[in-house]
Amino acid sequence: MRTPLLSAAVSKNWGAAIFVAVALTSVTSFGTAAGALAQPLPGTVSTEVRMKLERDARLSVTETVQVPEGKTVKRTVPLRLAAGDDLERQYRVTDAKVEGKGSTSTDDDSFSVTLEGGQSTLTYTVAGAVAPVGDALEVRWQVAGGWDTELDKVAVSFSAPDSPTSVNCLAGPVGSSQPCTSADLADGKGVRAQEIKLGAGERVDVAIGLSAGVVPPNAVVVEQSGLAAAFALTPASGAALGGLLVLLLGGVALLWYLRGRDAAALASEVGAVSVLVRDQDNRVAFASPDGVLPGQVGTVVDEHVDVVDVTATVIDLAVRNYLWITETENHDWQIVRRNPVDDSLSGYEKAVCEALLPQGADAVSVSELRGRQIDLALVRDRLYSDVVEKRWFVRRPDAERNLFWWAGIVIAVLGVAATVVLALTVGNALFGLVVAVGGVALAFGARSMPARTKRGSELLEHVRGLRGYLAGVTPDDVPEADRELVFSRSLPYAVVLGETERWIGTFGQQDLYWYGNSGTGSDFRRSFPAFLGALDGVLAQAGHLRSLRTPNP
Repeated sequence: MRTPLLSAAVSKNWGAAIFVAVALTSVTSFGTAAGALAQPLPGTVSTEVRMKLERDARLSVTETVQVPEGKTVKRTVPLRLAAGDDLERQYRVTDAKVEGKGSTSTDDDSFSVTLEGGQSTLTYTVAGAVAPVGDALEVRWQVAGGWDTELDKVAVSFSAPDSPTSVNCLAGPVGSSQPCTSADLADGKGVRAQEIKLGAGERVDVAIGLSAGVVPPNAVVVEQSGLAAAFALTPASGAALGGLLVLLLGGVALLWYLRGRDAAALASEVGAVSVLVRDQDNRVAFASPDGVLPGQVGTVVDEHVDVVDVTATVIDLAVRNYLWITETENHDWQIVRRNPVDDSLSGYEKAVCEALLPQGADAVSVSELRGRQIDLALVRDRLYSDVVEKRWFVRRPDAERNLFWWAGIVIAVLGVAATVVLALTVGNALFGLVVAVGGVALAFGARSMPARTKRGSELLEHVRGLRGYLAGVTPDDVPEADRELVFSRSLPYAVVLGETERWIGTFGQQDLYWYGNSGTGSDFRRSFPAFLGALDGVLAQAGHLRSLRTPNP
């Protein structure tokens, strides 16, 4: 029979035994569960990376990769990584081989691995992984990255001739600063790190600190290569950019100076100019400012010879008794030679007469002109030359535009060629790109290059006053005996300045010495605008001139 003391002791021992058994069971269960959580899920890709730093600074890497059966995965590791402005760090992979189903390939820029289903062991050696950082060393390598599939788990271990001093593990998209799932120094004897669920294309980048002198550094840092380096901003390309900026600003300042007079003339308030003069017989007549002819007005205002400039010249030649215009049946008009061409006509006016009525022809209808190829190239050339002779422009506006246009195109082409050559050779391709941009800017700015002289800017102001006269004069301002002549002499200027309808509506002329209706009985206020439209269309067919109306000056 047991004594109470012995019974108590036995009871205590059984209790302890039960407690120990329960505790051991709990620990075993927890450890088993933890081990199960650390294992990769079936049907997923996982990798275990073991790195060993050799005493000669080479990094020996062994990767054990699990790939589901029937699946093929690929990894591409970049061997050139950015290391600051215009710099990149170069790695070199050698002795790569695969035990299992797979293959490797290596070039100067990347290291590629292709693995098939099952477990494969990849081994290789990395040169360039050790870099000096201050008074210490840093070993850096992307232990996982460039996979074309998601990784369920990445486990990393590292050993070196001496104990590491620090570890920094980053995971996620390239360039992100997200820390790995776990990373520690493993009791000071090595490094352990782990990342769970790494997305396709994401990386695990491990940087491990070591004391100085453990191994010799072997990192290679060079200037960037490829297009990024070729177009990098360097002192030379920066100087080119600064030079281009100075050149562009200088060009803008020059144009502002040359165009300043025009801007002032266009911005200032201008009233109607006095174009009605009295002769010694006290008759009122029209006198254009600075003797400018209707065709010259449009060219001075917009720096182009347009169809309307020639149409206005035809009307002016009729008003001055060189031509006769008459309306015929079937909505047609006939242009008849009234007086021969003489030396009082300018060069471009003679060219207009020759284009409409060549040698031996004394009359032509608008319908006949429509079926005939009219050459207005001579008219255009002589009118451009005429505005230079009158000292309204320094050079022919068309020649000036063409010169700067082609100069810009040539410079742009040379810039593109220089960009390609520099990008493929010595770099600093940005210099060539700057030249190309400058050429394009010059080509597009060519339309603003023709510069009026001071006299041309003054004429532009007078033309604005002439428009004011056309818009403000009334029949009461002109004696009745002089109205037909004043109306007729002013009409070509109204045509070229877009004031035809208002001018005709104000004076309402019916019978004119230079325009007839051949008994059609049509109203001049309706038939004349129709004639202008028909003649514009015929002249536009030649294709030598812009068919635009002169803008308001």
